[in-house]
Amino acid sequence: MTFQELDLIEPILRALQTEGYTQPTPIQEQSIPLILQRRDLLGCAQTGTGKTAAFAIPILQILHAEEKAAPQGPRVIKSLILTPTRELAIQIAESFGAYGRHTGLKYTVVFGGVSQGPQTTALKAGVDVLIATPGRLLDLMDQGFVKLQNLKIFVLDEADRMLDMGFINDVKKIIGKIPAKRQTLFFSATMPPEIQKLANTILSNPVKVEVTPVSSTAEKVQQAVYFVDKKDKRNLLYYILQDKSIVSALVFTRTKHGADKVMKDLVKSGIRAEAIHGNKSQSARQNALKNFKERKTRVLVATDIAARGIDIDELSHVINFELPNIPESYVHRIGRTGRAGASGIALSFCDHEEKDYLKDIHKLIGMAVPVIEAHPYPLSNMGIEKIQDPRRGSSQKTGSSHRSGATQNSGQPQSKPFQGQKGTNAKKWYGNKSSFKGNK
Repeated sequence: MTFQELDLIEPILRALQTEGYTQPTPIQEQSIPLILQRRDLLGCAQTGTGKTAAFAIPILQILHAEEKAAPQGPRVIKSLILTPTRELAIQIAESFGAYGRHTGLKYTVVFGGVSQGPQTTALKAGVDVLIATPGRLLDLMDQGFVKLQNLKIFVLDEADRMLDMGFINDVKKIIGKIPAKRQTLFFSATMPPEIQKLANTILSNPVKVEVTPVSSTAEKVQQAVYFVDKKDKRNLLYYILQDKSIVSALVFTRTKHGADKVMKDLVKSGIRAEAIHGNKSQSARQNALKNFKERKTRVLVATDIAARGIDIDELSHVINFELPNIPESYVHRIGRTGRAGASGIALSFCDHEEKDYLKDIHKLIGMAVPVIEAHPYPLSNMGIEKIQDPRRGSSQKTGSSHRSGATQNSGQPQSKPFQGQKGTNAKKWYGNKSSFKGNK
């Protein structure tokens, strides 16, 4: 199917053509017609599935049609998109700008951590679409800058993330202040009981669209894990980054302090790197992300604040310097690569203390991540242990041997281990994207 077959208007089709989009993703193909029919929607989709366009495109078409039919007057907020993080809010705003460039509709984005002056100026000028994070939205509503009595379409994006970040009460306050008669679009990667209860209370006879559950890792992301002592992780990361074919890498840590430390170590080693996390100012975070997207920075070190909602074109590598203690975060992290049908590589470092985290990840994704045994910094005193493969009840041996031929699961793409010791020029499997066939 093509976008033209979705009965989209010419201004939007022209914008999509400019962006190079011709075929909708599964969630776009299913959601766009339903939203255009003015149905409430419950969308279960993880990041990287094209979810933003799935609601942005039909909202733009609905509002464009209404603007043409109604007399011209002051612009009022007709659609509100509520999202948990500043980064995701900015990305959604960019999408509305790209897809709606020929519609004449106005949008703005509001979030905390920056002066509200430019945001209130935009609101006073009048907007059709408002993208907002909960805290700043409530502040601006209390000050009288945001009026939602004309709201027709409400989008709650990343609902489970709202819960994780402690925003659920703010969300409920906002819902209590918007018109009861509206179209509601509710998106969440997972559906824990509290989120399901919230969905039940705000949706009216919704249709459910479910694409790629959170336990699924992208088919075109090749995964591997290295067992390594905690003290050697820095050396292993530097060793891997000696491969010049790794043009850009997103490196994840569990803590803000850890992100800063890894970044500083990389810079000292001569690798262009920046860090992004919650303690950084909004301008610093935006500049770091901009430099990374423009390839001015080779490595971006991040906490899980960047695990969802940040879309980086052609990101080839994600590296989990530290495994997440929440297994779903692993899926979201590696979902930063292998987006929009592209292939990608996700590498993880696992020390003694993180073995339980790895087992939880295996259980969630239903497979054992292949192990790279031959590398210069094997885990000390590891011995040989068995990691259960949840798919078939078999076991996978792992160990610290330097013998060639890293252990692989049946059905996994064969990958070549490192050859030789540090400093070798031998080609490394993880830098060869063209050889990847995907996990079927």
